[in-house]
Amino acid sequence: MSRFRNAVLTVALMAVACLATAQSTQYPGVGRAATPKEVAKWDIDVRPDFKGLPAGSGSVAKGQDVWEGKCAHCHGVFGESNEVFSPLIGGTTAEDIKNGRVANLKRTDYPGRTTIMKVPTVSTLWDYINRAMPWTNPKTLTTEEVYAVTAFMLNMANIVPDNYVLSDKNIAEVQARMPNRNGMSTAHAMWPGNEFGGVKKPDTANKICMKECTPEAKVASFLPDFARNAHGNLQEQNRIVGPQRGADTTKPEPKAGMPVAAAAPAASAKPENNEAKAAIALLNKHSCTACHGVDKKIVGPGFNEIAKKQAGKTDYILSKIKAGGVGVYGQIPMPAQSLPDVDAKQIAEWISKGASK
Repeated sequence: MSRFRNAVLTVALMAVACLATAQSTQYPGVGRAATPKEVAKWDIDVRPDFKGLPAGSGSVAKGQDVWEGKCAHCHGVFGESNEVFSPLIGGTTAEDIKNGRVANLKRTDYPGRTTIMKVPTVSTLWDYINRAMPWTNPKTLTTEEVYAVTAFMLNMANIVPDNYVLSDKNIAEVQARMPNRNGMSTAHAMWPGNEFGGVKKPDTANKICMKECTPEAKVASFLPDFARNAHGNLQEQNRIVGPQRGADTTKPEPKAGMPVAAAAPAASAKPENNEAKAAIALLNKHSCTACHGVDKKIVGPGFNEIAKKQAGKTDYILSKIKAGGVGVYGQIPMPAQSLPDVDAKQIAEWISKGASK
């Protein structure tokens, strides 16, 4: 699938570049052609044949240091964590490395499938770590760190020794030891061509069942109260021909089972909370909402929960944002955050005041 994904990405990049060129020539003053440097920043994929892999190297020892500082809080010290994400390491044997097929994948009684059990190509590991990790701050690892973390993962799976230094020069040798390198199936119609021994005939032959069908879901539109009559009565703006008349937006949204005339009057819109909007925008900008909801727990506690426990403690909240910590709301650690002090203080003040929306 890496080859297919890379092809799609390449087409998308070409489309962006063509669109920019078209805008700059067809519509003067609107847009411009993407520069080679701008395209290069997006063109970072690494193919299974290692085309696109940058020159560099990283040791297992270096990878362990990076792992413990930036990866272990989600994946566990040995890649075994099943608390935040599925385990990365485990389930492979020396025999799998020799044969290139993971025997445990055929067992229905095996407790779970790890990443190293399934992934057939080492390029997939390198590429994904490079573009998406760490989860809360992607694309911040250096080339050396990506090589090193990949080497450490391979070492934990007993694919490379403790003193190994992974590089663009020897990565093909590592591919020859991937436990599931021969486990990838290409005998289906998902491949775009026959270069991997694919077939054009679909690998399923399902027939449409027309018996005991579940009722079809009804999809309808809905206008929130604050937007209901923002641009006049929609019913008066529709044509008098055809079945669609539009909603009478001078009246409130009827409740289920209640006639329009008997619907309760619309509640007045809540005044805008600009402080909350600005704080939430910063939370989204710095990926805080990947682990925390405003009023619900995701990986870490919701901001409302923190606000109840730490009401008025702006400085304390600010220190926890900057330094990270573990144990206050559970055993999943939060890494230290590198956002600007002014942004961190604004978020801390918002939380200390109640974390309202």
